[in-house]
Amino acid sequence: MFRLAQLVPGLLVAALGLPAHGQALRLDQALALARQHNHDLRLAAIATDSAAAAVTSAAAAPNPVLTLQTMNINPAAGIGAGSLRSKTVDSTVRVDQLVERGGKRRLRTAAAELQRDAAQADLADTRRQLLRDVGAAYYDLLAAQERAAITRDAAALASNALDAAETRRRAGDLAGADTARLRVDALHARNDADDADADLDEARRSLALLLGLDAPERLSAVDSWPAMRAGGADAEADAAVEARADVAAARARAGAAQASRDLAVAGRTRDVTVGVQFEHYPVSAANPQGTGNSVGVALQVPLFVRYGMQGEIRSAEAALDAANETLEKTRQAARADIGRARAQSSAAGARVARYDNEILPAARKALDAGEFAFARGAMSVMDVLDVRRAWRAAQLEALAAHAELAKSLASLDAALSREHTQ
Repeated sequence: MFRLAQLVPGLLVAALGLPAHGQALRLDQALALARQHNHDLRLAAIATDSAAAAVTSAAAAPNPVLTLQTMNINPAAGIGAGSLRSKTVDSTVRVDQLVERGGKRRLRTAAAELQRDAAQADLADTRRQLLRDVGAAYYDLLAAQERAAITRDAAALASNALDAAETRRRAGDLAGADTARLRVDALHARNDADDADADLDEARRSLALLLGLDAPERLSAVDSWPAMRAGGADAEADAAVEARADVAAARARAGAAQASRDLAVAGRTRDVTVGVQFEHYPVSAANPQGTGNSVGVALQVPLFVRYGMQGEIRSAEAALDAANETLEKTRQAARADIGRARAQSSAAGARVARYDNEILPAARKALDAGEFAFARGAMSVMDVLDVRRAWRAAQLEALAAHAELAKSLASLDAALSREHTQ
């Protein structure tokens, strides 16, 4: 019997309208699957539930304490006859209630609420990073698919060229050494194709891990390569830094540390414990001094004669300094992240333009001219192999440039994301 957890990925795929024979994913479908089934995202959501539970605990007032006590039992005189209530023992019922002063409960609750806000921002930051990671994995898969296709075409071309060379060799039109060179080139092309297939399998597995799917061999990316776009103005980047989820989480933790520091200082305000008791000590023949029933009131106040919470206050102040430093570090890292993504996307866009507009057309022209000359005996085997290798290298380099641009744009989108405000 299948477990429900094993069925969930398939149900999600069906809900997104993916074909049953294979998961031909668009990027938006991949992101939807990741948001629903990514394990890291689920763990972050569980952490927010735990933080919300901590708020409930922090906001709770101290419970009263009930004490039931029997004392003043005299073994020599005995406890007397009669019912349990008539026994000559001192029975006490007491209730004690701790009364917190100095706003401790309010400060404790505020610290817990800010920690909950930080956990929620962590969840949003996990979504932000998932946007970046799924985008990178998706375009790695798309690049691996195209790389496999290029190397397969190159292997087929080399195999066909070897067959033609064998025919020419048998007819005496081509030297055996040239045929051997073509055979070696065909074997290299086959190895390249096998390596590309292995890379394709690894890319599928990496994306499937992020999506929570168990059938990576069925994944395929169908989107086209994204075009270059502007990286946004500096003012937008500055606003995005403060709106980012990781900065919001660090800011909330700094606020929680401030509340915890104030709570430590409030510890110098003495809490008091108020107690009320009812005492029963009946009069009997064995106890002529019995007093019957009485009521008592108690008040407990701690005396700070040896220690005044100095350690807790110093520890809380150090934690506050660390939280503020972490906040500034996170802001700086966010600014660097945005700047790096913008620079990488700009450089990758320029490379893509050069490959698409200049390098690939020139390499293709050289390939066509070389194949034409080789077919008519006007070019040597080594020269035509060099032309073919140059064309294949240009294709793979252009593909790498497109993949780098796509991933840098996904990183830029994630760096500028304000998802936690949604």
